[in-house]
Amino acid sequence: MMKNKKLLMIPGPTPVARSIQDQMARETVAFGDPEFVGDFKGLIGDLKDLWKSSGEVFVVAGTGTMAMEMAIANSMKSKDRVLIISHGYFGDRYTEICERKGLKVDVLKSEWGQVVPVKEIEEKLEKNDYQAVTVTHVDTATGVCAPVEEIGKLMAKYPNTLYIVDGVCATAGEFENMEEMNIDLLLTGSQKAFGVAPGIAIVWANSKAMDRRKTLGTIPEYYIDFEKWLPIMHDPSKYFATPAINMIWALKEAVAIIKEEGMKNRYQRHQRNARGLQKALEVLGFSLLAEKECRAVTLSNVIYPDGVKDADFRKILSEEGVMVAGGLGDYAGKMFRLGHMGNIDTHDMVSVLAAIERTLDRIGYPVEFGSSVGTYLSAVKEEK
Repeated sequence: MMKNKKLLMIPGPTPVARSIQDQMARETVAFGDPEFVGDFKGLIGDLKDLWKSSGEVFVVAGTGTMAMEMAIANSMKSKDRVLIISHGYFGDRYTEICERKGLKVDVLKSEWGQVVPVKEIEEKLEKNDYQAVTVTHVDTATGVCAPVEEIGKLMAKYPNTLYIVDGVCATAGEFENMEEMNIDLLLTGSQKAFGVAPGIAIVWANSKAMDRRKTLGTIPEYYIDFEKWLPIMHDPSKYFATPAINMIWALKEAVAIIKEEGMKNRYQRHQRNARGLQKALEVLGFSLLAEKECRAVTLSNVIYPDGVKDADFRKILSEEGVMVAGGLGDYAGKMFRLGHMGNIDTHDMVSVLAAIERTLDRIGYPVEFGSSVGTYLSAVKEEK
């Protein structure tokens, strides 16, 4: 039997466009090759310009979790105090990273699907002297988008506290501007909204964050020390540890696509697709975990209607050509997570919805064919 093509629609890794794949398939060269050095230098410059960093950007072989640890290791020392704003599983992950570093950790947690009110953050900042505040821009477990800009305005009143934003499931999808949003450290990985395969960690550090690093002296960490990587970020012909050459080419191509599209346009495309898809899923009888006013544009966390079993739904949806992820925590078995970020297009979105309709039909759940596709297309047209 002819099998359906498989669309990868988990919250990361995301589908990789052909031009990015082609860069990964290039013949590998020496990391000192003048052409590669020029490409790497150009990429670093573009990343600084696009995200408006007044300081540095570190492009290092690793994952988003390593980027999380890198931001903490270079900004705080043992017994420093940090406030973690957690909107789900990955906010909680930051708690463990900080505790292992020997930091004094205060956590503000929201109910899954909601955000921590900015007023609560302000109350904490008034009571305690924090060296840093961390927030996950989009928590992959809940599909919640934090009010990063609003928190940034608040942080301007606390110049001695670093504002660290985990952009792993947001950067290059949700709009981010370090200057406008008062972000000191921003971190992400290559495999989400950049639309590149896993393997690159990216950390932006503004001048305030770099000044903080200088005050720490020698830190216990080696590979993720900013000071080990700084000479390479200034001159990529130098050596500290081997760069992921083909991945850097792939990221350079992804950034070229972003530059051509424009940062605001890219965000607006993600927003149109997300809002259209979310309306379409509700038409089919699903509901969304994240409350309407704080839904991410990079993924949707979709709760099943009564009578739909997770294992059956995801197995048949996979046969119909779409791979999604299961729910986490208390929502395991109660929802699926659908990524819609990076370089996906209208064809992908329509295909996903049609596959979901076919799946519902196969499991005996009532569905009107075309209803979700029509809703999505109408909503996207209205947004334009």
